Amino acid sequence: MLSRIAESMFWIGRYVERAEDTARILDVQTTLLLEDSGDEETTCRNLLSVMGVDPPTDSEVGLDLVLGLLAYDPTAPDSIAAVLAAARESARRARETLSVNMWEALNTTFRTVTSGQFGRMGQGASFRWVRDRAALINGAADASMTRDEGWQFLVLGRMIERADMTSRLVATASLAGGVGSPWSNTLRACGGHEAFLRTYKGLETERGAAEFLLLDRLFPRSVVFALSRAEQCLDNLESGQRVGFQNDAHRLIGRTRAELEYRPLADVIADLPAEMERLQVTCARATEAIAHRYFAGSEGTHWMGGRT
Repeated sequence: MLSRIAESMFWIGRYVERAEDTARILDVQTTLLLEDSGDEETTCRNLLSVMGVDPPTDSEVGLDLVLGLLAYDPTAPDSIAAVLAAARESARRARETLSVNMWEALNTTFRTVTSGQFGRMGQGASFRWVRDRAALINGAADASMTRDEGWQFLVLGRMIERADMTSRLVATASLAGGVGSPWSNTLRACGGHEAFLRTYKGLETERGAAEFLLLDRLFPRSVVFALSRAEQCLDNLESGQRVGFQNDAHRLIGRTRAELEYRPLADVIADLPAEMERLQVTCARATEAIAHRYFAGSEGTHWMGGRT
């Protein structure tokens, strides 16, 4: 496959996943801000830190600034508007590889953003719209794309981004401390609160929530599930490899996944922020290794935001 096409497919997966996860986080956090009389500036600064965004030094950090930087401002590189525009640009560069249904889903989403309609929806409605559009784009890809190399790169990008974002959510909950609300909000942001309650019979503990989001092999937004799927994609791309791994990305992802699964849970959760920071570094290094191995001849440029 041409490196240009491979790179574009990889970043479509990452950008769409990033937009959806950002919308999930903002939906939960803005609702909490409206319901809670706590310190808005501290909450907003913590949220920006989790997302890897540095606020302007000359601006008051509040909800309006956060919504601009992370949702509506197309000139802010980490915003949902900018990320969806980047996904559409990547799709344009790989147009011959995409199905008609997937291209139309991406292009219609982009047009809604650039027309200003996205910004006029209101907070709750706009975040639900982003989740719905991401589900439509991913569903169109699942239903209409052959499982060739392009598909493998699309899913690979999606899973690396998902592992990175889930690690940031887990780190945030651990820093908030306590049992209950921080972890409940994190589970809701991942769309896994109901699945968690069914799995753990309604018993909500910090240990259980961390275990579920990190190690559950059946929940599609857990870190281990995402890393395992990323490994599977790399296996498929390197078919015929009988001995060892020549792919540095495969080594990085496989080693991190194995360390999470085989270490005692108590060791992992003893210092969750540090563990999740190591995971984020792994995702960044794996992305660099993938780019070096598969995209070396491409001239495309892509923004990692705070994930570099």
